[in-house]
Amino acid sequence: MAIENDIVLVYMEDSPIFFARIESIWADVKKDWFNIELLVLQIPLKVVVWTLKDIYINGTEFFMGGKKMRIEVVKAPQNDFASAEEAYNDDDEKSSNRDNDDNKGGGQVVSIAAFQKRKKESK
Repeated sequence: MAIENDIVLVYMEDSPIFFARIESIWADVKKDWFNIELLVLQIPLKVVVWTLKDIYINGTEFFMGGKKMRIEVVKAPQNDFASAEEAYNDDDEKSSNRDNDDNKGGGQVVSIAAFQKRKKESK
C-alpha cells in the first residue's frame, strides 16, 4: 500500500497528469474508505484530499467525475553513483599499483585548497 511521504503519479484516462506526495492517510467515517491528502507537485503547490478505498490507493483503477483514474507509487531509479564510485576506486587502485610496480612515481591527487596554499607559499 502507498504510505505517507511516498511520491505517486496520478493518471487520468491512462495519461499521467501530475506527481504528488502523500501527506497523510486516515480512516474515513465510511467503513473501508480512507482520506488521502496529496501535495500536488506543480506550480503553485496545491493540497487535495480524496476519499478512496485502500485498493484505489494501491493502484486499482477508479472513477472520479466519470473519468478513469489511477494512482501509482513512483520508485526512484537505481542509484548509479555507488557503482560509478566503485569503478573509480578500482581504476584508482589499479593506477596506484601500476605506479608502484613501475617505480615511476606517478601523479598525485591534490585538493584545490592544498594547491592554492602551496601556490601562496611558493610566492
